[in-house]
Amino acid sequence: MIERQALQACGLCPRNCGADRTAGQTGFCGCTDTVRIARAALHFYEEPCISGANGSGTVFFTGCVLRCVYCQNAQISRGAVGRAVTVPELADVFLNLQAQGAHNVNLVTPTQFSPHITQAVRLARAGGLAVPVVYNTGGYERPEVLAALSDTVDVYMPDFKYWKNDTARAFSAAPDYPEAARSAFAEMMRQRPAPVFGPDGLLKKGVLARILVLPGHTKEAVEILRYLAETYGDSIIISLMSQYTPMPAVRDHRDLSRKLTKREYARVVDEALRLDLRNVFLQEGDVAKESFIPPFETAAAGEGTENPQNRGLPKE
Repeated sequence: MIERQALQACGLCPRNCGADRTAGQTGFCGCTDTVRIARAALHFYEEPCISGANGSGTVFFTGCVLRCVYCQNAQISRGAVGRAVTVPELADVFLNLQAQGAHNVNLVTPTQFSPHITQAVRLARAGGLAVPVVYNTGGYERPEVLAALSDTVDVYMPDFKYWKNDTARAFSAAPDYPEAARSAFAEMMRQRPAPVFGPDGLLKKGVLARILVLPGHTKEAVEILRYLAETYGDSIIISLMSQYTPMPAVRDHRDLSRKLTKREYARVVDEALRLDLRNVFLQEGDVAKESFIPPFETAAAGEGTENPQNRGLPKE
């Protein structure tokens, strides 16, 4: 039985919008209490410790608790595509991905369906699910909700998008994002205080933080990097992403209407080197391409698609 109280006056994300999703109301995320997924497939070019050789079993959920103007997945984050699934059907999706050889089950934008996911993972594990569960989130989370996931999630993979409230308001309609992200990271690190790797180099438990470097906002990326380094050191894995791709919706935001320059990205990489961080991934080459956006479908099947390549941070 899904925790109906959490959905009757929804407070699963920091917005606490209070929508009665059990009565068909949609919260800020655009979702009722019916789980909808837009894609479930092997995904091959995440960070190497996630994708490995066989791919990560990604499940893209419809809806999102953020409103990022540069969102590459806007067609699903606004609830436009996706098919409804029951909790048992979602558990079967997880098991099917494992049967295809997925190294993990990678839950993309899962926040609005976290109670359903908890039950689906429980059913899947009873049915033989043995791979890690990855919670792939924008970082806008409530610690209380994350605490309820402690027995469900093995690897947290959150974004840390903004350091300034004004930037978070302008780009994601979430002025409290920086404070919410810091609180969320603290809870994630409380649950998974150090990375645990298997003999194959794949991440089994831990927190992998993603920093998407935005054009014109490298200072914020550097501040976020410093905060994570000073607070968690090498207990957290960091992925510095250069893949920002201008989308049509950013035409009113001057900085966001262009790609990230090599100089901007190098500035953030230089800071990672200065901090002597060891658990860091970088992105190489021209990864800001629309071809890296997966084709979202109404069916929960398909092949993995090309995506930006990552590599480890070189040490001197």
